[in-house]
Amino acid sequence: MKVLDRRKMILVNSVLLALLALSIVACTLLGPVRLDLSRALHDLSFANPDSEILFRARLPRVLLGVAIGGGMAACGVVLQALLGNPLACPQMLGVSGGASLGGILGLILFPNWLLPIAGGLLGEISWVPLAAFLGALCSMMLVYRFSLFHGRLHPYHLLLSGVIFNSFIAAVIMFLNSIIDFYQAQGLLFWLMGSLSTRAYLTVAFIWAYIIFGFLWLWAKGLSLNLITLGEEAALQLGVETGALQRQIFIASSLMIGAMVSVSGMIGFVGLMIPHVMRLIVGSDHRLLLPASFLAGGIFLCWADTLARIALAPAELPVGIITAFFGGPFFLFLLYREGRKSLAL
Repeated sequence: MKVLDRRKMILVNSVLLALLALSIVACTLLGPVRLDLSRALHDLSFANPDSEILFRARLPRVLLGVAIGGGMAACGVVLQALLGNPLACPQMLGVSGGASLGGILGLILFPNWLLPIAGGLLGEISWVPLAAFLGALCSMMLVYRFSLFHGRLHPYHLLLSGVIFNSFIAAVIMFLNSIIDFYQAQGLLFWLMGSLSTRAYLTVAFIWAYIIFGFLWLWAKGLSLNLITLGEEAALQLGVETGALQRQIFIASSLMIGAMVSVSGMIGFVGLMIPHVMRLIVGSDHRLLLPASFLAGGIFLCWADTLARIALAPAELPVGIITAFFGGPFFLFLLYREGRKSLAL
């Protein structure tokens, strides 16, 4: 196994971290409403509209976008290694579909009977993300169970189970969309297309803590991920317990995906594009690829959400439309390239 070049790791991650910091500042300042920065920083009272827009509307949204983008990209990296499929992405597991169904049920049912009893701390945390996270947990257990054969997790069965489960969930969502009223249908559609609508700092901090914990755990498995890409038999000979590693990666990435979808809805293609782009730039060593993809994913989604806010101002586009606009052609390119490789064989 190739020795990790620490100077390269420090250089790449330092450059990406600086770009991320600049992106956070720039995207916080950009928006459909022009801000007076000196006034916003001078007077932090509730009566100051510039301060309200900067610190209560834009900053938490940008920070949430960085966390979601980084988490999606990191999950894409490990899933492509786990499944041995360059087209793998977080949405293919079926967990995001289950989270979406849970969130939609929260949108439809909770405001009518459960939301009024919320209070205190729970009043600050929307019941919709909670329902989406529970939906992700249930779907994760189902997909995992159907992917087990003789006690082993099979990557191809996992992929197939996720695709079938997503198709079933899509049918259920379409059914719900046909029986609810117009206003609920609008909220459902906005949820499905993905949105980083402003959240409380408490929610943003919780998501950040959750994603960072999951990312650090995945990063610690970087060397094992390098070995598993050589093939299951080769990894076993080199001392990697492939079955345990597959289960751990699936569970960790599923929980991360469930948490992210629970607050942002369905934002696609980030976990597909960013790992490929960064693999071309920094190489395939997961000890470097994972942190680089995390930082690059945060930068990408940060700017994608900013574009969604200002493209049709004062109207706002769901950020999922922007990511799909870039990700759709990229997916077709990857599909075409992989098809040519297969024909060459």
